[in-house]
Amino acid sequence: MSTAAKTERLMKLLIMLLVQRHFVAKDKIRSILYPDASTEAFEKMFERDKEELRSLGVPVEVGHMDAYFDDEPGYRIRPDRFALPEIDLAPDEAAIVGLATRVWEHQRLARATTDAVRKLTAAGVDVDLSALDIAQPRLVADEPAFDAFLQALTERSAVEFDYWRSGGTTPATRHVQPWGVTRYAGRWYVLGFDTDRGAERVFRLSRVQGEARLTGKPGAYEIPAGLDISATTRRLAPAPSTERAVVLVRAGSGLPLRAMADSVESDVSGPDSRTAWDRLVLTRSNVGLEDEVLGYGDHVYVEEPATLRDAVVARLRGALA
Repeated sequence: MSTAAKTERLMKLLIMLLVQRHFVAKDKIRSILYPDASTEAFEKMFERDKEELRSLGVPVEVGHMDAYFDDEPGYRIRPDRFALPEIDLAPDEAAIVGLATRVWEHQRLARATTDAVRKLTAAGVDVDLSALDIAQPRLVADEPAFDAFLQALTERSAVEFDYWRSGGTTPATRHVQPWGVTRYAGRWYVLGFDTDRGAERVFRLSRVQGEARLTGKPGAYEIPAGLDISATTRRLAPAPSTERAVVLVRAGSGLPLRAMADSVESDVSGPDSRTAWDRLVLTRSNVGLEDEVLGYGDHVYVEEPATLRDAVVARLRGALA
């Protein structure tokens, strides 16, 4: 099964058990989440998925559907137990659970959440959507390599990937044991142990070129006890700085960029003649500027600095690849 399919199924199971008000019978879980699996395959997948959630600190409870009868057991996740700080998570477990709460708006996980709630409602299950407040979405994880690093963290597997270092002329292959993925200064970073260099390193996900590949066997390493992922990332990541940027913007486009521009020169020559172009001069933090420019598509063209233009081109080439 693919990384994406497994991640989506685990998220659906977590949401299903979290938002309902009572225990959910195993046969209902099977009909909604595992409809195409044989009885034997369902039993194996469900037990594995349930135990994997528990291994990440998710308190999956087992209880009888009817208090007066010894009937088939049901399953649930109580929001109060899921949210309370007394759930003692090891550093690696906290990294996974915390990561899941921060990327709820990631396209694949958002779809899993919506699909699970929709199927529960259609099946007549009484759901409590307020339970989702404990994992309120905040950020978007739109990096192509994000799923691979999430899977690597879950399995404790090493990752091999091609990385475009700032100022480099070609990507270099890196081998890393991921310790965590975190958001810093508007960008996603993976923190881990670089086995080639024998030291901890931090890598910006937007600089990963092509597909990140899991290598070796699961459970190949342990995340250091007491590791503060955010603090270590801040220590290793490049410090934000201010730079001057000159961009061409199609007439009538890029209003947020225009609002922060130091100057605007109208009706200048642009990369095509489909519309008129304006030249904007910006002085601002370089953090997030690359992502912002990419968000405008072909409505914005970077003239300078060359480092920003090269970074945007590299991202576009990586997306095409």
